[in-house]
Amino acid sequence: MKKLYPFFAAFILLTSCVSKKNQAIKQNILTLRDSYCKAPFKYNYENKVPSYNSDSIIAANQQLKGVFSDQSILVLNALDNLDEVNEIVKLKKDPSLSSQVKVLQLKMKINSKITIALTELDAVAAEFDCEGERVAQIGNYVDNLNDSRNNKLILYSIAAGAVASIAGGIVQDNGWSNAIDISGGTLGAAFGLATLNPKGKKVEFIHQRNLLRDIWNEKLESPNFPPFIWYMYTEKRFSNKEQHSIISNMKERWLHYQFDDDENKADQSVIFKDGGLYRADDLHNRAAMLNQMQSATRTINQTINYLLLDLDKLIL
Repeated sequence: MKKLYPFFAAFILLTSCVSKKNQAIKQNILTLRDSYCKAPFKYNYENKVPSYNSDSIIAANQQLKGVFSDQSILVLNALDNLDEVNEIVKLKKDPSLSSQVKVLQLKMKINSKITIALTELDAVAAEFDCEGERVAQIGNYVDNLNDSRNNKLILYSIAAGAVASIAGGIVQDNGWSNAIDISGGTLGAAFGLATLNPKGKKVEFIHQRNLLRDIWNEKLESPNFPPFIWYMYTEKRFSNKEQHSIISNMKERWLHYQFDDDENKADQSVIFKDGGLYRADDLHNRAAMLNQMQSATRTINQTINYLLLDLDKLIL
């Protein structure tokens, strides 16, 4: 039996070893657990979303349709700049220098509102980007933990089989030999079955400022978004087909691709709460959803760009 001592010692050493890499991973998880993406200063936006009566707004500004698209008119209304534009239209009929100066002053006032809107878009998109990166990093760490765990279990399974095989060959007693073979096979099988756990490890992940919750509920229930951005998300005339809003289309895709068309499952998901225990799949889903919202937010810049082109056309 003394010949077996080195094998048993090696097996015990293998099972008790905790790698420095895994310790570093766990420390990184603690670092990433709480959000570092939210702005250091909380701005209290006026809780007033522009009017959704888009047909009436467009009908009341028919005189602008020769220069501005319907979307540009709605953006000007959302920025509270329709009076300035209508004043520019009147002043353009007067070629005097004083009228030209007034036109430039009004244009500067409009551009100031547009600049604020663009910086709001950039800020929201940047937070989506930061949150997406944070989730992706911790998702990768959990993947590494799961891979490391599975690799260990495979090594344990191989080691158990090897020890049992060697011990069975050394022990002369048939009864003891069979018992060792059976025990080794059972232990190896147990380690092998443990690698089949489809869900893997959990990790605590906190996001009290949950950017995705308002999107999923389609209600601005928090100060997460400026009113102008929320209006652009929820006014259906700013979506591609103008039948559903940007976030309605996004919610439909999430329900289908992330939650297999199970709305109850989605409503109960940790993704839309203040945080909790996440598995790797949930983390990867959250990262994908944040990245999709970042892209959707940046597409609104196209609408603002078209407005600037229309405004230049009016001034020139």
